Amino acid sequence: MNTQRGIGARSDVMVHTLLDEAVAQAADAWAVRDAAGRWTYRQLDDHSHAFAAWLAARGIRRGERILVQVPSTRELVALFYGAARHGAVLVPVNTGMKDYHLRSVTENSEPALVVVPRDAVERIGALADAPVLALETLWDEVTGLRERGARGPLTRESADDIAVLVYTSGSTAAPKAVVCPHGRMVFASEAIQLELGYRPDDVVFCRFPISWDYGLYKILLATLGRSELVLADGESDLVLLERIRECGATVVPIVPSLAAMICALAEREPYTRADGPSRVRMFTNTGAALPKTTADGLRAAFPGVAVVRQFGQTECKRISVLPPEFEDSKGGSVGRPLPGTRVRVLGEDGSELPTGVTGEIVVEGPHVMPGYWRAPEVTARTFRTTPGGEPRLHTGDFGHLDEDGFLYYEGRRDDMFKRRGVRMSTIEIEAAATDIPGVRAAVAVPPEGTRDLAVFVEGEIAPHTVLRELSLRLELAKVPAACQVLDELPLTQHGKHDRKQLTRLLEGTPR
Repeated sequence: MNTQRGIGARSDVMVHTLLDEAVAQAADAWAVRDAAGRWTYRQLDDHSHAFAAWLAARGIRRGERILVQVPSTRELVALFYGAARHGAVLVPVNTGMKDYHLRSVTENSEPALVVVPRDAVERIGALADAPVLALETLWDEVTGLRERGARGPLTRESADDIAVLVYTSGSTAAPKAVVCPHGRMVFASEAIQLELGYRPDDVVFCRFPISWDYGLYKILLATLGRSELVLADGESDLVLLERIRECGATVVPIVPSLAAMICALAEREPYTRADGPSRVRMFTNTGAALPKTTADGLRAAFPGVAVVRQFGQTECKRISVLPPEFEDSKGGSVGRPLPGTRVRVLGEDGSELPTGVTGEIVVEGPHVMPGYWRAPEVTARTFRTTPGGEPRLHTGDFGHLDEDGFLYYEGRRDDMFKRRGVRMSTIEIEAAATDIPGVRAAVAVPPEGTRDLAVFVEGEIAPHTVLRELSLRLELAKVPAACQVLDELPLTQHGKHDRKQLTRLLEGTPR
């Protein structure tokens, strides 16, 4: 079965055009805020033009990559829009990415310039062949250009030009980059906006880094809504409710772990305001399924709030959204497809399956990205075309559609999984483990139910040493909660590591 809804979004527009339109309509409205201050849309626009001029003066050419590993602040938002204006490709990297993966990212993206905080210049310089510049130095120069009203030269533009490379875990040990062209990012953003409806009076509290597409697209959604974006990545969990209250947040994007944290804090310190009830009107969830008890806890803590479930992948940004009015009647669903997109459910032979029958979720539409950067083989497996030549994404996720076109997700049948809202693979965890001296082989067992992520290794090494070394190679969310060292890892009859037998060994392991 397939389903499609009417088109209401553009796919022929540049990313920075959205900022141009916002300035034309709401130049003096607040655009972005961080711990150090806030900018209006006019100020953000001026800074983006100044950065575009800086790139031109430095000789950065259209299509060259700018890798940035810096905190999510107003400056990074300006770099995003400024790079888009100039025709450069922004490569935002999580500040938590360790050198083990960062080295492969720099080799794969081949940036013309790397931007990091001043205290990281020497360390990153040893990993990258490109010039490495301190953000503080760059920003001093950009500020000077802005004060002089600098504007970069007009560049030849195409909506098919790449705006961003978003690195995400994949079916290989090294991160791979989803190619995100201007037009497809704009289409995805406008289609999501048609469902979520950000407004000029909204304050969007973003807890997620811009290096993650969930955080990155908040820039575009806030711009479309003429809303203010509050960047709160790095804020202490202990002051989470206080920051939401202080900034007057009305929209709070969440993943289940963050939602659970908010509920726990609200139980200890009810969310109240001296001047009236909570201003939060909407929570939007993605990353993993939000438990009903957690959604109910949010509604109890924030009376009248809407909790909106979303489902998607970086490879197309968003697949479906469940409007709040369907929460009761379609509570088990991950929503209906975005406007202008189509979802099909296919069998193993590629045929479309009828209503209610489980198969692979396949997505079609102008939001499907063209592939992975410099990874033709994995691109060919995931990104295909319809008989009519339209882009088609084979998600690797499985589910079914109901008679009303609502999608129900039923899991993934490969090595990918999500933990703490972060998508990852057993392969990259195992590759990091086998990089540790003393480890001969490794098998990662994904979390399930109350059992957390674990890793088994073969070798002469202490479990705590393995976990410590993994923490030096992987982001925190990807570090297993437990490690067991075996003399030999069990094998199947075909000579592969027997993950099922190892899973049985973990039964009863506490979370």
